[in-house]
Parts: sequence; C-alpha cells; structure tokens
Amino acid sequence: MAKSKAPPRRARLPSPPSRSELLRLALVILGRLRGNPGLPIRHIAAFAKEFLRILRGKSAVAPAAGDKRFADAAWSSGLSGALVQVYLAASQEAYALVKELELEGRDASAARFLSTMLVEALAPSNNPLTNPVVLKHVRETRGKSLIRGFQHFLSDRLDNAGMISMVDRTAFEVGRNVAATPGDVVFRNEVLELLQYKPQSAEVFEIPLMIVPPQINKYYVLDLSPGNSFVNYAVKQGFQVFMVSWRNPGPELAHLSLDHYLRALQEAHEAAMEITGAKKVSFKGLCAGGLTSAVALGRYADQGKLDTVNTLTLNVTLLDISGMEKTNMGYFLTPDGLAKSRKRSEKEGVLYGYEMAKMFAWLRPNDLVWNYWVNNYLMGQKPAAFDVLYWNSDSTRLPAALHHDFCDMVAKNELGNGETYQLPDATVDLSKVDIESFVVAGRTDHITPWDACYKSVNLLGGPSQFVLVNSGHIQTLVCPPGKGKASYQTADVLPEDPHEWLAASKATTGSWWELWIKWASERHGKKKPAPKTPGSERYPSIGAAPGDYVRA
Repeated sequence: MAKSKAPPRRARLPSPPSRSELLRLALVILGRLRGNPGLPIRHIAAFAKEFLRILRGKSAVAPAAGDKRFADAAWSSGLSGALVQVYLAASQEAYALVKELELEGRDASAARFLSTMLVEALAPSNNPLTNPVVLKHVRETRGKSLIRGFQHFLSDRLDNAGMISMVDRTAFEVGRNVAATPGDVVFRNEVLELLQYKPQSAEVFEIPLMIVPPQINKYYVLDLSPGNSFVNYAVKQGFQVFMVSWRNPGPELAHLSLDHYLRALQEAHEAAMEITGAKKVSFKGLCAGGLTSAVALGRYADQGKLDTVNTLTLNVTLLDISGMEKTNMGYFLTPDGLAKSRKRSEKEGVLYGYEMAKMFAWLRPNDLVWNYWVNNYLMGQKPAAFDVLYWNSDSTRLPAALHHDFCDMVAKNELGNGETYQLPDATVDLSKVDIESFVVAGRTDHITPWDACYKSVNLLGGPSQFVLVNSGHIQTLVCPPGKGKASYQTADVLPEDPHEWLAASKATTGSWWELWIKWASERHGKKKPAPKTPGSERYPSIGAAPGDYVRA
C-alpha cells in the first residue's frame, strides 16, 4: 500500500493568544492586583531578602529532588551555584505570585502556562554562556561539540519539522523491535486495520479483547519492545487480543468524521466476534481512543446493541473534558485557541501530527524541550534510544472532520456535564452504558488529570473499579511487572469526590497490569483451545502484523 506521507513542515511554538485574549487576561490580572496591591510587593521583597542571603552564602535554596538540570557537581559551588539559587528563588516567587492571583478556569491555565514557558526558558542551564557543564565540554572537545550541536540543529530544521529530536530513531524499526508481537491483519476498511495476535498459550479465554488506541498516536504504545509490551503480556496470559490500527490520513480523507470512525469500529467489533465465535467483546480504550470507545458503547446502548459488549477498560481517558482546564492544556482549549486550530485543519485537510507533538512537548518544557536543547545542541550529543520516545516521535494526522468533532466535544463537554451527545444515528447517554468498567489514571499525568479521569466511574452506568497509578500519562500505560518502582492505589468505595476516594484508598506495590489480568480473567469466560490459524473463512488473514496503516 502506498504511504500517505505529507512533506515535512516547520513546527512553531504554541500559537500565542490573540491580542484581544491577551488584553482580556491582562485586565483580569490588573483587576486582581488592584484589589491586592501588596501582593507583588511582598514577592519582590521576599526575593530581595533571599538574594541578600545568596550573596552572603547563607541561602538554603536548592534544586528540587529529581531536577536534572542542575544535577552535575559543577552547579553546586561558586558563581554557578549562586546563579542557580538566584534563578530558583526568582522562579519560586513568580510561580507563587501567579498562584495567589487566584485566577479561575482558562485565565488560570493561560497565566500558569505562559509563566511556566517564560520561567523555564530563562533557566541558566539553557544558556551556553552560563552552563558550566556545556563550557567544560566545549573545552574538552575543542569546540567540536558546538559544531555537532549546530549540525543537529540544522538536521532538525530540515528533517524533523523544526522540532528537537527526542530519540535516536535509527535504533528502532516498526515490525522488528517495536510493534513486533506476532499476529495478522484480519480486517481492513477505509479507517482502520484490525490485528489479531497469535496465541502464546494452549488455551485462551472465550471472550476476546479489542484495544482501541487514540487516533492522535499510532497503536503500538501497547506493543513496544517485548519487555514493555502490554499486548505480548496479555497474550501470554491467555487473552485473545485484537488491536485497532487507525489509518494515518492524508488531506484526501479530510471528510472522515467521528461518525465514520464509530461505524468502522463497529465493523471491526463484528469481525472480532465472527472470527472468535464469541457473542461479546471487551473494549479497552486509551486516551482519545477511550473517549471514542465510550461514545461507541453509548451508541450501542441507544441502538439496543450493548449486549455485544462484555466490559470496558479506560486508560488515561477523560469523559469530562473540563478537567483539562486545570492543567496547562487549558491554554490551548480557549474558544480562540480552538477556533485557530479548527481553521488550520480546515485549510490543510488534516491536523498534522507534529502540531500535536509540539503542543504536548510544551506542556512539559523542562523534560520535553529544554532537556533536549541542552543535550542535542549545546552538548552536541545524540538523544538516547528509548522505545517509548520512538513511538512518541512517530506522529500521525487527524482528518479535519474528526478534529472538528473533537473540538466541539471539548467546547461543549456535553458528556462531562451528564448531558446527551447527538450522533447522526443515535443519542449517546453514558449513564446507559450499563456494563462493568476498569478505569485507570496516572497521579502525575499532565494531559489527563487523574481526578478528572475519576469522574468517569460516576458518568458510566455500570459498576466500576478505579485504579490510580503513581506515574504520568505514558508511564501509566507502559507499566510492565518487575520494572521500576511502580505502585497503584485502589479503594472499595466510589464517592462523588475523587479526593474522598484518595483518602480511602490503599497503595499496592507493583504493576496495575497484574491487577487488570486478575480482574479480566474473572470476566472473560471459560478457557478453550487456542485457535491454530488466524482469522476465519469470512475474514482470512490479509497479511502479517503490524500491517500497512501503521507504516504510513
């Protein structure tokens, strides 16, 4: 199949607010300061006192645990050490000032995001003239590190849409050491391919699992290198696993809307039932794929087809999208920001993947921007080879119609408000999705806040299990047993308030994957002999996994 790759384009910084939006925010801030004129004076005075302590060598200001910017010993003494303390003291007062403004909603998000962008950009680690580690490396390499850094900069500008490379892409290949769990493509339509994974046990559960990844990423975040692959892990535990691999659309598919995706998903669901002989399929949705799955099941409920669904697992999924306003994501979700984004995708026919990657990177600028700025450009070093980062850099596109539908869902948040969502052929009411669900969130997730994910348990109609993992967005998904310091929290109650749930929860050391396996094993029917061949007479194998769509 021919690839539908678009020519590389130049990524920009996140779109700034319009002049009217900035003026409105400035007036709101001035209004708060007028009501509390002593607020900036207090923070300026606090910084001045700390500055004097730094000059006298008596300051206790130090980088937070885990702050890698200043971990090298070269930052710990002399002028460099004092410079770090001045920067940290100023940062502390700046963030405190923004917090004490007590802004609300999108104003709080915009102020928080813009202050974070400014403060973290001004870190002395980002400047080659004030970074002692960089200066030392320049001397040791006799300037060659700067030459290599400039070469990396030019390469990114020409070949990486202007974005900073986060990973050594030469170390990975789809189908070889990522997305490599054996399987077959058993169904294909205009929107998706359906992969059926080869059994790795003598017996399998009779009810299959169908995984629905987000449309804004390729599916193999759950099938990374074998040790990090949820798919491989679940198959070895006896589950019949099917994976949706969304097509990476070009502008010629701009018309594909959420309705098209739901109908395509229904066709894949029916194929999985026919192939396995099962009367039900369990859904597992990730992020936007979880939202799509929930809407699909709401559609089924309205059409009397929910009896074909066994259970629903939601991973880092927001059904109440208003929760993103509490994060830096809220900066992008203003009416002005959504209108700009819609206008851009309408003009291009698609929302390009690098635009989304750029947005997510600037939500965590220290980790996902400035870290690589220093490593790649100032130090002249190659980025490391991590399978998760390789997947993250393998961006996709959204068709304009689907992007518009998502923007409307964000703007109106009908599902999160407990209202109905209207589709061309159904009225979606999440309270009618009366099946068991397993909801997973990450405690430090910067994209889908855990307390907003929690609301799903009270929006869906059936009984739920909520699991809170001690990690961020991607680390919550990729949580193999026996690796790292994973833990999760659970509780026997599901109050309306997520923080009441947290107070009642208990922590368990280990991977939540193991808990899910136990939960799912009790709900996926009896064991039966594993199928010897993929597909069926009606849906024969089209080719080996990972298929064609993932390579486009």
